[in-house]
Amino acid sequence: MLRIAVPNKGALSAASSQLLCDAGYLAKREGAELVVADLENDIEFFFLRPRDIAVYVGSGRLDVGITGRDLLQDSGVAALELVALDFGHSSFHYAAPKGAITDVAQLDGARIATSFPELVRTDFAARGLRAEVVTLDGAVETAVRLGVADAIADVVETGRTLRAAGLELVGESVMQSQAIMIAKQGTELSPSHEKLLRRVQGVLVARQYVMMDYDAPMVVLEKACEITPGYESPTISPLQREGWVAVRAMVPKDEVNRTMDDLWELGARGILVSAIQACRL
Repeated sequence: MLRIAVPNKGALSAASSQLLCDAGYLAKREGAELVVADLENDIEFFFLRPRDIAVYVGSGRLDVGITGRDLLQDSGVAALELVALDFGHSSFHYAAPKGAITDVAQLDGARIATSFPELVRTDFAARGLRAEVVTLDGAVETAVRLGVADAIADVVETGRTLRAAGLELVGESVMQSQAIMIAKQGTELSPSHEKLLRRVQGVLVARQYVMMDYDAPMVVLEKACEITPGYESPTISPLQREGWVAVRAMVPKDEVNRTMDDLWELGARGILVSAIQACRL
């Protein structure tokens, strides 16, 4: 039985469960259960603190886990990244009172408040800088105002909270993060691992595309196929109407409206768009 760690709270929790459900697994809790068994798929889901997941998976206690790349690196655990999941995007930055610091080098010897102490220590060591790392369990934006630190290092999504605290970003981001699926370093992927990855990757691809169907005159078919080349190639079927064909192709979701405009101007009609829940390509 494959044992999978899923975030039990925070920004990654709902999206992780939804991804697994879209992949055909029973991965949602009815209440506050810590373990949910999906007997049909021979899997158990363990709902754990996102920060602890790398430890459980890295030690081999659990087979697979979903966590943030930033949390994995801060844990100091060596783990194998199986696939990036395209949600939970964020960047890790230093921030200081507005106008006080313009370069990370100016933080040498400063007190840095953070919930990611290992990330800060590793980055400062790579820069040849020193820091007094003040480890907090959240809400680090207030640390400077309260005199606990000279600057902070934190995960940034919009930056709104930083600005409200009178802080601004210093230098480039230390790292870009998103949700990832991990396994123990050196794991040989079993058939169960591979099935899980196929399902998850099928959902991730499906989320990037839609299925587009339309009718087009044969005289513009070649140009229409250039607009909608599909994932491999479009499916073309003859219509009862002489000189017309039906075309079906996968189209990137973020190009849908432009593609429909281009097809309409070309002479295509009956253009329909439908969602793709999952796929195997």
